Amino acid sequence: MELAWIERLRGESGVGFLGDDAAIYCGKAITVDMLTEGVDFILSEVSPELIGRKSLAVNLSDIAAMGAVPEAALVAVSLPRGDADANILLAEKLYSGMKPLMEKYGVTIIGGDTNCWDAGLVISITLIGSVLPGGVFRRGGAQADDVILVTGELGGSILKRQFLFEPRVFEAIYLNENHLIHGAIDISDGLAIDLYRVAKESNLGAILNSAAIPISPDAFECSLTSGRLPLDHALSDGEDFELILATPETEAKKLLETQPLLNRYGTKLFAIGKFTADKNLLIANPDGTTNILKPKGFEH
Repeated sequence: MELAWIERLRGESGVGFLGDDAAIYCGKAITVDMLTEGVDFILSEVSPELIGRKSLAVNLSDIAAMGAVPEAALVAVSLPRGDADANILLAEKLYSGMKPLMEKYGVTIIGGDTNCWDAGLVISITLIGSVLPGGVFRRGGAQADDVILVTGELGGSILKRQFLFEPRVFEAIYLNENHLIHGAIDISDGLAIDLYRVAKESNLGAILNSAAIPISPDAFECSLTSGRLPLDHALSDGEDFELILATPETEAKKLLETQPLLNRYGTKLFAIGKFTADKNLLIANPDGTTNILKPKGFEH
């Protein structure tokens, strides 16, 4: 539903809905994400602190995907109607979960809203960031023959990382200030579908090397009970919140050889394919054959 709705809005407005992870307005990068009980979490199964952490972390990941610097947040919460003291405690725990990330990445809460209703917990954060002198990363900036890089292992986030992932804020700022990045997106819905979004916005195709995709141990663990291959989990599970980066071959070679993010932040870069002038989305198998890569993933 989300993809179709965005496309309709873009078609009607002509401007404004550019398909990036954040909007750029008056020199600021602005993004908003809403988490709802029953879709993004189950309150009886996850601590409010982790829910609060995730609600801010997903916004930080969007700012990272733009190569911007997070600054300020507005937090809106709709609490389940009930005991007032219990709701105050719930709100405090949500804030406690956000606080370590706020301190780490220099985010200040500057406003918001609180309400109650006859349903589950909903939390929406609008995050504002500053644009660096070099500009921002765009989904539509990839070029043919750019190398596709990712910042970490993929798949199986449902086991733990969907709440404990670290947004790649510092990594993105470093890359923006020191390296040539043509385009970027964060992997919120799945490698395949988010790569498709970059390719589509850039009017390109892409080919992935299946053997080069970094598959997380969690993806292997999930495959033991899911009946799906670990590679399929890496391609379509979503909520990895790693970055997909499009960069020229010479720049990619330098990044892979020196691994500056690994040395500074413990984050390894992996080359997993290339963008192509041919608009097909493909995946190359170890035996040399290729298949159409369906843009599967989580859609809201």
